[in-house]
Amino acid sequence: MIRFFDFFFSFLGLIILSPLLILLLVIGLFENGSPLFTQKRVGYYQKFFTLFKFRTMDKKTKSVPTHLVDNSMITSFGHFLRYTKLDEVPQLWNVLIGDMSLVGPRPCLLNQKKLIFERKKRGVFKAKPGITGLAQVSSITMKNPVYLAQTDLKMIKEMNLYYYFFYIIKTLILVLKNRG
Repeated sequence: MIRFFDFFFSFLGLIILSPLLILLLVIGLFENGSPLFTQKRVGYYQKFFTLFKFRTMDKKTKSVPTHLVDNSMITSFGHFLRYTKLDEVPQLWNVLIGDMSLVGPRPCLLNQKKLIFERKKRGVFKAKPGITGLAQVSSITMKNPVYLAQTDLKMIKEMNLYYYFFYIIKTLILVLKNRG
Protein backbone atom coordinates (compact mmCIF):
# COMPACT_ATOMS: atom_id res chain seq x y z
CA MET A 1 0.00 0.00 0.00
CA ILE A 2 2.85 2.42 0.82
CA ARG A 3 4.36 1.84 -2.64
CA PHE A 4 1.05 2.88 -4.18
CA PHE A 5 1.07 6.16 -2.21
CA ASP A 6 4.76 6.71 -2.99
CA PHE A 7 4.09 6.30 -6.71
CA PHE A 8 0.90 8.38 -6.68
CA PHE A 9 2.26 11.30 -4.64
CA SER A 10 5.64 11.44 -6.41
CA PHE A 11 3.95 11.35 -9.84
CA LEU A 12 1.46 14.01 -8.79
CA GLY A 13 4.21 16.09 -7.18
CA LEU A 14 6.39 15.98 -10.28
CA ILE A 15 3.48 17.05 -12.49
CA ILE A 16 2.25 19.85 -10.22
CA LEU A 17 5.77 21.10 -9.48
CA SER A 18 7.07 20.78 -13.07
CA PRO A 19 6.90 24.55 -13.80
CA LEU A 20 8.83 25.23 -10.57
CA LEU A 21 11.31 22.44 -11.36
CA ILE A 22 11.97 23.92 -14.79
CA LEU A 23 12.45 27.40 -13.30
CA LEU A 24 14.89 26.07 -10.68
CA LEU A 25 16.78 24.14 -13.36
CA VAL A 26 17.17 27.29 -15.46
CA ILE A 27 18.29 29.41 -12.50
CA GLY A 28 20.75 26.71 -11.43
CA LEU A 29 22.05 26.45 -14.98
CA PHE A 30 22.84 30.17 -15.04
CA GLU A 31 24.35 30.14 -11.56
CA ASN A 32 26.75 27.25 -11.85
CA GLY A 33 26.21 25.56 -15.22
CA SER A 34 25.13 22.32 -13.55
CA PRO A 35 21.77 22.56 -11.77
CA LEU A 36 21.31 18.88 -10.96
CA PHE A 37 23.48 16.93 -8.58
CA THR A 38 23.67 13.16 -8.70
CA GLN A 39 25.39 11.00 -6.17
CA LYS A 40 25.68 7.28 -5.49
CA ARG A 41 23.96 6.36 -2.23
CA VAL A 42 23.41 3.18 -0.26
CA GLY A 43 19.80 2.07 -0.51
CA TYR A 44 17.45 -0.85 -0.08
CA TYR A 45 19.35 -4.01 0.95
CA GLN A 46 22.58 -1.98 0.54
CA LYS A 47 22.08 -1.71 -3.20
CA PHE A 48 23.66 1.42 -4.66
CA PHE A 49 21.45 3.88 -6.50
CA THR A 50 21.80 7.36 -7.96
CA LEU A 51 20.18 10.08 -5.86
CA PHE A 52 18.97 13.27 -7.57
CA LYS A 53 19.04 16.72 -5.97
CA PHE A 54 19.37 20.31 -7.03
CA ARG A 55 22.98 21.40 -6.70
CA THR A 56 23.53 23.63 -3.69
CA MET A 57 27.32 23.58 -3.47
CA ASP A 58 30.17 24.50 -5.71
CA LYS A 59 30.90 21.78 -8.28
CA LYS A 60 34.38 21.24 -6.80
CA THR A 61 33.04 20.27 -3.36
CA LYS A 62 34.10 16.79 -2.21
CA SER A 63 31.51 14.07 -1.70
CA VAL A 64 31.14 14.21 2.07
CA PRO A 65 28.15 14.51 4.41
CA THR A 66 26.62 17.97 4.41
CA HIS A 67 27.50 18.63 8.05
CA LEU A 68 31.20 18.24 7.16
CA VAL A 69 31.15 20.80 4.33
CA ASP A 70 32.36 24.37 4.86
CA ASN A 71 29.37 26.71 4.57
CA SER A 72 31.33 28.88 2.12
CA MET A 73 31.04 26.11 -0.49
CA ILE A 74 27.26 26.61 -0.65
CA THR A 75 26.23 28.87 -3.51
CA SER A 76 23.92 31.84 -3.00
CA PHE A 77 21.11 30.05 -4.83
CA GLY A 78 22.04 26.90 -2.91
CA HIS A 79 21.31 28.68 0.38
CA PHE A 80 17.82 29.47 -0.90
CA LEU A 81 17.28 25.88 -2.08
CA ARG A 82 18.36 24.46 1.27
CA TYR A 83 16.36 26.96 3.29
CA THR A 84 13.18 26.10 1.37
CA LYS A 85 14.10 22.39 1.09
CA LEU A 86 13.55 22.68 -2.67
CA ASP A 87 16.92 20.98 -3.24
CA GLU A 88 15.19 17.71 -2.25
CA VAL A 89 12.34 17.90 -4.81
CA PRO A 90 14.19 15.98 -7.58
CA GLN A 91 14.17 12.99 -5.22
CA LEU A 92 10.52 12.59 -6.17
CA TRP A 93 11.97 10.95 -9.28
CA ASN A 94 13.84 8.47 -7.04
CA VAL A 95 10.55 7.71 -5.30
CA LEU A 96 8.67 7.36 -8.58
CA ILE A 97 11.11 4.79 -9.98
CA GLY A 98 11.19 2.86 -6.70
CA ASP A 99 14.71 3.57 -5.41
CA MET A 100 13.27 5.48 -2.45
CA SER A 101 10.07 6.00 -0.49
CA LEU A 102 8.69 9.32 0.67
CA VAL A 103 9.24 8.05 4.23
CA GLY A 104 12.25 6.06 5.38
CA PRO A 105 15.82 6.40 6.64
CA ARG A 106 17.80 9.00 4.69
CA PRO A 107 20.13 7.24 2.25
CA CYS A 108 23.76 7.38 3.32
CA LEU A 109 26.88 8.07 1.31
CA LEU A 110 29.13 5.18 0.31
CA ASN A 111 31.93 6.59 2.48
CA GLN A 112 29.84 6.74 5.69
CA LYS A 113 31.25 3.42 6.90
CA LYS A 114 30.21 3.77 10.55
CA LEU A 115 26.61 4.58 9.64
CA ILE A 116 26.50 1.73 7.12
CA PHE A 117 27.85 -0.65 9.78
CA GLU A 118 25.32 0.50 12.39
CA ARG A 119 22.39 0.30 9.97
CA LYS A 120 23.45 -3.13 8.69
CA LYS A 121 23.81 -4.42 12.27
CA ARG A 122 20.22 -3.33 13.02
CA GLY A 123 18.62 -4.38 9.72
CA VAL A 124 17.78 -0.83 8.67
CA PHE A 125 18.64 -1.59 5.02
CA LYS A 126 15.57 -3.86 4.88
CA ALA A 127 13.56 -0.65 4.42
CA LYS A 128 13.72 1.67 1.44
CA PRO A 129 15.47 4.95 2.11
CA GLY A 130 13.23 7.98 2.23
CA ILE A 131 13.08 11.71 1.80
CA THR A 132 11.83 12.18 5.35
CA GLY A 133 11.27 10.19 8.49
CA LEU A 134 11.55 10.13 12.26
CA ALA A 135 15.17 11.33 12.30
CA GLN A 136 14.38 14.28 10.04
CA VAL A 137 11.35 15.48 12.02
CA SER A 138 13.37 15.01 15.22
CA SER A 139 16.38 16.98 13.86
CA ILE A 140 18.72 13.98 14.23
CA THR A 141 21.63 14.25 11.82
CA MET A 142 24.24 11.83 10.56
CA LYS A 143 26.74 13.23 13.08
CA ASN A 144 25.85 10.44 15.53
CA PRO A 145 25.59 7.24 13.45
CA VAL A 146 24.66 4.95 16.37
CA TYR A 147 21.78 7.15 17.53
CA LEU A 148 20.64 7.70 13.94
CA ALA A 149 20.60 3.95 13.21
CA GLN A 150 18.67 3.33 16.44
CA THR A 151 16.15 6.01 15.49
CA ASP A 152 15.82 4.59 11.96
CA LEU A 153 15.14 1.13 13.38
CA LYS A 154 12.49 2.53 15.75
CA MET A 155 10.75 4.20 12.80
CA ILE A 156 10.89 1.04 10.68
CA LYS A 157 9.44 -1.12 13.44
CA GLU A 158 6.55 1.30 13.98
CA MET A 159 5.91 2.08 10.30
CA ASN A 160 2.33 1.89 9.10
CA LEU A 161 0.06 4.17 7.06
CA TYR A 162 -0.61 6.41 10.05
CA TYR A 163 3.11 7.10 10.60
CA TYR A 164 3.73 7.34 6.85
CA PHE A 165 1.30 10.26 6.61
CA PHE A 166 2.31 11.63 10.02
CA TYR A 167 5.96 12.04 8.93
CA ILE A 168 4.98 13.61 5.61
CA ILE A 169 2.60 16.11 7.24
CA LYS A 170 5.04 16.85 10.08
CA THR A 171 7.80 17.51 7.52
CA LEU A 172 5.58 19.87 5.53
CA ILE A 173 4.62 21.72 8.72
CA LEU A 174 8.28 22.04 9.76
CA VAL A 175 9.30 23.32 6.31
CA LEU A 176 6.53 25.91 6.28
CA LYS A 177 7.17 26.89 9.91
CA ASN A 178 10.92 27.37 9.30
CA ARG A 179 10.20 29.62 6.33
CA GLY A 180 7.73 31.82 8.23
